[in-house]
Amino acid sequence: MSLPLPDRRGVLRGTLAASAALTLPAAIGSAPAFARSGRPRADWGVQTGDVTADSGLVWVRSDRPARMIVETSATESFRRTRRWHGPLLGPGTDFTGTTRLHGLPSGEQIHYRVLLADPDDPRRTGEPVAGTFRTASARRRDGVRFLWSGDLAGQGWGINPDFGGYRIYDAMARLDPDFFLCSGDNIYADGPISSSVTLPDGSVWRNVTTEEKSKVAETLPEFRGAFRYNLLDANLRRFNAQVPSIVQWDDHEVLNNWYPGEILTDARYTEKNVDVLAARARRAFSEYFPLSTLRRPSGRVHRVINHGPLLDVFVLDMRSHRDANSPGDQPTDAQGILGAEQLAWLKRELARSRAVWKVIAADMPLGLVVPDTGDGRPDIEGVAQGDPGAPLGRELQIAELLRFIKHRRITGTVWLTADVHHTSAQHYQPSRAAFGDFEPFWEFVSGPLNAGAFPASALDGTFGPERVFVKAPTVSNVGPAGGYQFFGEVDIDGGSGELTVRLRESDGTVLFTKVLQPGRVGQ
Repeated sequence: MSLPLPDRRGVLRGTLAASAALTLPAAIGSAPAFARSGRPRADWGVQTGDVTADSGLVWVRSDRPARMIVETSATESFRRTRRWHGPLLGPGTDFTGTTRLHGLPSGEQIHYRVLLADPDDPRRTGEPVAGTFRTASARRRDGVRFLWSGDLAGQGWGINPDFGGYRIYDAMARLDPDFFLCSGDNIYADGPISSSVTLPDGSVWRNVTTEEKSKVAETLPEFRGAFRYNLLDANLRRFNAQVPSIVQWDDHEVLNNWYPGEILTDARYTEKNVDVLAARARRAFSEYFPLSTLRRPSGRVHRVINHGPLLDVFVLDMRSHRDANSPGDQPTDAQGILGAEQLAWLKRELARSRAVWKVIAADMPLGLVVPDTGDGRPDIEGVAQGDPGAPLGRELQIAELLRFIKHRRITGTVWLTADVHHTSAQHYQPSRAAFGDFEPFWEFVSGPLNAGAFPASALDGTFGPERVFVKAPTVSNVGPAGGYQFFGEVDIDGGSGELTVRLRESDGTVLFTKVLQPGRVGQ
């Protein structure tokens, strides 16, 4: 499908594709022909994250100890460069590292290349690996376009070279977005990848396999290996070299439906303390993504990314601060799904925001019922618990937030999420709700990227959702070969300020479009 793009978004993809191809990890291909013996290599590509109008983070992984060096330029020729000295990469971070770039020009294409230098001889450097990204524009007229989705390599559906690998990333790259929001489940630490899966028609899905992905992740090396697995895919490495990310986590970065303080009964795990597993997963997560907050002492995931006058992205962590999963019918719930501190932070930052649009990036939906029946109990994993009446359990915290947004007259809030492995659009309306002290808003769901697809979740009427659009299979765990892989697009027009959401299939086909008007408390 032809996708015309504005001139500002013109990117020299040939250079990036060549760079990604040259850094094919040895695990699925031979070493690069130009690689010189004894020099560090960046076989896992490069990526950028949490890009603002004047800053960004650049990530790389080396195959051995190395000093990270980043050079930036206004052109791909790198005739005039600015050099940034990054960290020493070693076993303490699994040879990964991130360098912060600052003082960048707003609304400009930044070309960069990462060099890895021998720590004992800085003159000995490996072949540079190139990438590019756009800083957020300080000019409203430039507009913003970004994509979102989640759920990668879940339910045993890994990298299948016969299928083209994670080919959804190529479709997303063709749209050349300003950034990609990954709404969680970047890995499935609890989901081993076997060499083959027999499909319903008798054909065989064949996965790339690694030792670390042969079992559930428990040790720090196993969690690191789960993140490294996805970078074996050339489509993802090309995408990372072209499109910055904003990344959050959900449950499968640790294990299905986890909550703080949980003690496992799952026989697959020798480590039963989920807090121990979560600490290891958080460390690996911070090593394998360029995130602006995880290196802080608090190690927090939640943050706000300012993307110019049109957009602020409020990245939530609905996992680390929640209370225990339960039936969700308690009349009081101080902890909720966000925790008191994160809720106070979110209120404060929403009230401070002067952006036209405030995208609330939630790793779980609000009005879709997500059960937790893993141990046989009828517990609730998400917010909605299926009772359409007044708020109970975790719904109480969301009701408090929605009331705050209404009474502070905060305009332009839109909720984006993934998690449920289908795509849908829900409109929340107080006239349909048991709790009515809020203004109407939209919630859009997308995903999976490359995982099992599942039937549509049931709706809970507490906040009056109407499912305006949904596409989902009628049976569970439909693999990528069966379709039902999705991503979403948000396009904010610099002239009118209109925000257009498009829900897309894995090849880029548009399934649903909704245009929202700026400057309104409710839509």
